[in-house]
Amino acid sequence: MPPSITVIGLGSGGEDQLTLGILKTLEKSVHLYARTAEHPAIADLKARGISFVTFDRLYESLESFNEVYEAIAQELLETAKQHADGTIVYAVPGHPMVAERTVQLLRQRAQEESVQLTILGGESFLDQAFTRLGFDPIDGFQLLDASELKREHLRPRLHTVIGQVYDVYTASEVKLTLMNVYPDDHPVIVGQALGVAGQERILEVPLHELDRLDSYGNLMLVYIAANDDDRLRRGSFERLHEIVTILRSPEGCPWDREQTHQSIRRNFIEETFEAIEALDLDDPDGMKEEFGDVILQVLLHSQMEEETGAFDVYDVLAELNDKLIFRHPHVFGGENALDAEEALKNWEQMKAEEKKRKGIAEKESILDGMPKDLPALPRAHKIQKKASGVGFDWPDIGGVFDKIEEELNELRHAAGNESEERQKDELGDLLFAVVNASRFIHADPEEALAGTNRKFAARFRYIEEQLRIKGKTFGQTDLSEMDAWWNEAKNRI
Repeated sequence: MPPSITVIGLGSGGEDQLTLGILKTLEKSVHLYARTAEHPAIADLKARGISFVTFDRLYESLESFNEVYEAIAQELLETAKQHADGTIVYAVPGHPMVAERTVQLLRQRAQEESVQLTILGGESFLDQAFTRLGFDPIDGFQLLDASELKREHLRPRLHTVIGQVYDVYTASEVKLTLMNVYPDDHPVIVGQALGVAGQERILEVPLHELDRLDSYGNLMLVYIAANDDDRLRRGSFERLHEIVTILRSPEGCPWDREQTHQSIRRNFIEETFEAIEALDLDDPDGMKEEFGDVILQVLLHSQMEEETGAFDVYDVLAELNDKLIFRHPHVFGGENALDAEEALKNWEQMKAEEKKRKGIAEKESILDGMPKDLPALPRAHKIQKKASGVGFDWPDIGGVFDKIEEELNELRHAAGNESEERQKDELGDLLFAVVNASRFIHADPEEALAGTNRKFAARFRYIEEQLRIKGKTFGQTDLSEMDAWWNEAKNRI
């Protein structure tokens, strides 16, 4: 007979919640183990002469719950092999398959260890939650672990039970996470030892008081009733998708409904530049608004394609997730990148591999692939970086300065002697050379020029302000006076 372990559930309360089959199993078994003695049924069964070896000692000697659960599972497997003459029984609180990590570890390892594993049910704390808290899970329900709770888990339209809120620290973490979605005074139900006579406690508290209760324990849970208030979903991507779908629907907005990719193409560009301006101004409130406007453009264009059946915004997200993971093997694939330069090299290599797998033909030129509408300044920067990547570049910035001087002299000559077309060509050559300098000093030319534009505008407004103070117009001043104010502005701005 192979070594075996039978896992049984003790229910969420005393012995009255044990099934008759489990009680019979306990009465006829010799080798009885329990994850913890901290359970009402353990004391009741002891009065019947049924005793357990518990693993409470491991909770005291090991630093984390994960270490405890790993140790319990391994010890049970080793013990089962030592008792090949009979099955050992392992008792856990509640139902073995509900929020019981040790059972999951046993299920993963038992076959590898040649140990037969049998799992018998038991009343879960969820059975009591459905009854005592009065909700039907068929209406939509989720069970979450307090120690793993994240904002993205929360769905206000579902009944939500958060288990294992066993101490004030965990309660505080749960409260802070819930406050990302729910108002501070949103009512939550706290349930302690549901269904256990003399120990059960059910109370409603405002969310902000969740970590201010007088006691916590292993049998405590938090319940938030399902709620259809759309304000609770205002921070969710699903709600945004829903709103855009409504706007484009026959019952939605006439303007949004008649738009096409081409009709709002310019909006995408404008919203992007407004977002960049918010970045340049280091304006958090502006960023928050403008980033949203950019996301809206993505949603609108994706919704148009969803209506044709081509793809939807979730396909966009899936593509992006796959791309980020594939192009970061040093993060998700076990490889390493010592610095940002090596990380970028990995990105380019994986980008090329990705296109190869998709059957995308290789570029005829390394300069191919740039968006046709990319403005000239960033395009020049990108062209130069690509050429530099294959070694076509000056060895140092000295050569760049020489080239700038050469192009400046050619522009000087053309300005007095050549046609306007020729002058324009020489100006372009000079600008292109200056962009090369930006690469060598690791400055984005677009950002540099944008900064100078802002600086010029601020100083020019200072001149305008001085004119207003003195009651003058531009026609009533001269260049020398404006130069003086300009110099004052330079010292201030």
